Amino acid sequence: MQYILVYVTTSGKAEAENIARAVLDDCLAACANIIEPMRSLYWWKGNLENTDEAVLLFKTELDRFERLKQKVCLLHSYETPCIVALPIIDGNRDYLDWITSSCNRNSK
Repeated sequence: MQYILVYVTTSGKAEAENIARAVLDDCLAACANIIEPMRSLYWWKGNLENTDEAVLLFKTELDRFERLKQKVCLLHSYETPCIVALPIIDGNRDYLDWITSSCNRNSK
């Protein structure tokens, strides 16, 4: 099994919670962490933006990423949301097993 950490930025805590609940309800991730506030500086349409955002981190299996990404895009307020998958190359075996069992809880 391959595991990933999915990094998403959102407009704030409320949007992050809404997206997190939808992703978890659909068993697309085992866990969501919300970190806020986060200060972001970035270029957007020729302007340097400086805004507060919330970070959303999902722990999941690689084969769920496409569906997770589609769900986030559907619910996200941004025209071009940041959604990136980072590989988990190793970890506590009990925790990784928990990710698998949590993502598959509706298939039992």
